[in-house]
Amino acid sequence: MKRKLSERALGLAPSATLAISAKAKELKAKGEDVIGFGAGEPDFDTPANIKEAAIKAINAGKTGYTDVGGIIELKGAIIEKFKRDNDLSYEPSEIVVSCGGKHSFFNLSLAFFEPGDEVIIPAPYWVSYPPMVELAGAKPVIVFAGVEKDFKVTVDDLKKALTNKTKAIVFNSPSNPTGAGYTKEETEKIAEFAVENEIYVISDEIYEKLIYGGFEHVSIASLGKEIKDLTIVVNGISKTYATTGWRIGYTAGPKELVSAMTRIQSQSTSNPTTISQWAAIEALSGPQDEVEKMRSTFEERRSIMIEGLNDIEGVRCNWPQGAFYAFPNISGVYGKSHPGGKIGGSLDFASYLLSEVKVALVPGLPFGDDNCIRLSYASSVEDIRGGLERIKEAVSRLS
Repeated sequence: MKRKLSERALGLAPSATLAISAKAKELKAKGEDVIGFGAGEPDFDTPANIKEAAIKAINAGKTGYTDVGGIIELKGAIIEKFKRDNDLSYEPSEIVVSCGGKHSFFNLSLAFFEPGDEVIIPAPYWVSYPPMVELAGAKPVIVFAGVEKDFKVTVDDLKKALTNKTKAIVFNSPSNPTGAGYTKEETEKIAEFAVENEIYVISDEIYEKLIYGGFEHVSIASLGKEIKDLTIVVNGISKTYATTGWRIGYTAGPKELVSAMTRIQSQSTSNPTTISQWAAIEALSGPQDEVEKMRSTFEERRSIMIEGLNDIEGVRCNWPQGAFYAFPNISGVYGKSHPGGKIGGSLDFASYLLSEVKVALVPGLPFGDDNCIRLSYASSVEDIRGGLERIKEAVSRLS
């Protein structure tokens, strides 16, 4: 019998970073001193009060199935969080809890997009946005904004991408991979554009609490009733509370869409992990001191990372307003050679650094910008300083 994979599966491109990640793991397994800047998660332990809430739930026997879209107590905590932090009001029927922010976006894509739809995605973008849109049969329309524009698109950029098939814009502020954050004024202009053209906005706000240098996060949904009605907010507890493996994300939006997402979830994962849901209540409603400690530590590391990168010849790095990533432009070293070959793009550069100085980072190509690389500063100050020294040395060897 002939077996053939689905066109859906065959059309998914493999990760462009897998080869480098595999090589980094192989080197570490051999005892090599590899400094890794690839982490997409905080390097802090989950705060004790959140862990204790999970243990309490286990001991209380709260380990069975729950409602597919999340327990009502967690939905209540999410609603209070939106009121407190974003001046937004939602009903329980407008909230669905899923297995992480990625699962939220995946469910949203399947529930909302269909063949013929176009979805505007600013680049650089989080690597999973375009594939998830494509899995739903829709077309990602990439709008590029490079380092010269601080990685932020303008309304003029969006107008050029607009067609009668445009259904939504993906809006990620602060951004993965760039850390770029849109000001209130910039956000207002995009909101006006969306309202004028009756386009939905998918606002990924997972990094809203990890902001620096006086930057203030403003949820686009909070800018008025018209834009709120067109906005679907995706968020979660993973980055803010160092709970990446706990897998709790949530979506707030029109009840018809939330209901559709819940139905899709009912046929895939069913409810998110029960224990994690009870812990998430404590994360959102309990003391927030640990969040500030983590944020201030990241801000200190950010300074060391950005200043160090800008001290390397051929490298230019903007100051990120949020998240925990640096996204330097390294095109100044392209065309240069080393004994093993020539640097022609971000994949070449990442491979060269790993081979030559045992520094692992993520190429910019899979994020939509081959002129850049992504480094996470969710690492110790010692590793950041040591890694920067290695990168500087490796660049100095190029001719």
